[in-house]
Amino acid sequence: MKSNHLGIGMTSQRTRDRLITRLVEMGIKSREVLDVIKNTPRHIFVDEALASRAYENNALPIGYNQTISQPYIVARMTEALLENGRPKSVLEIGTGCGYQTAILAQLVDRVYSIERIDALLKKARTTLSTLKLRNVRLKHGDGSRGWKEYAPFDGILVTAAPTGVPEKLLQQLAINGRLIIPVGRAGEQKLLLIKRTETGFEEQQLDMVSFVPMLEGVG
Repeated sequence: MKSNHLGIGMTSQRTRDRLITRLVEMGIKSREVLDVIKNTPRHIFVDEALASRAYENNALPIGYNQTISQPYIVARMTEALLENGRPKSVLEIGTGCGYQTAILAQLVDRVYSIERIDALLKKARTTLSTLKLRNVRLKHGDGSRGWKEYAPFDGILVTAAPTGVPEKLLQQLAINGRLIIPVGRAGEQKLLLIKRTETGFEEQQLDMVSFVPMLEGVG
């Protein structure tokens, strides 16, 4: 039996409601973020064999040694990005299957998203177009270099962990912009919020996390 956008069985509204309850228990406060997560069909971003697990609070494999992030982490990063109000333009590093991209696209004016694995990008493009999200621009490229053509960005959200913050991303952040990025080696990654001020950068640790490493070049 195929799952549809409305969801049947394990992709039903009840399982989505249960996920939202869990996110609230874990400390997510933004009603706007919770509503978008509740109404975005996460099951269409994963293989059909995994669709029944799409509304569990877990990361799931999407192929190519990549994962779709745990809903809590998606919510946490998105909430931190939006804390200062609605950013006009956001750069996402690591499109993956496009789920985080889809969440952002419903909450900000424009999303620019870079993915280094071409096959993943093609799948994400198809899924995002199914959802009729028209404010997203995708690029096959090396995320550590950012996307200078559209800089500066009000927000930058990174879904893979470098060992240090890439200088090019800092330079492409607008004054008062916010960079949400996991940094560190496997087992000791910190989720950082970096704010750009008139005089420099302020850094705050949000959480301990586990992301795939950021790799340079394209695949």
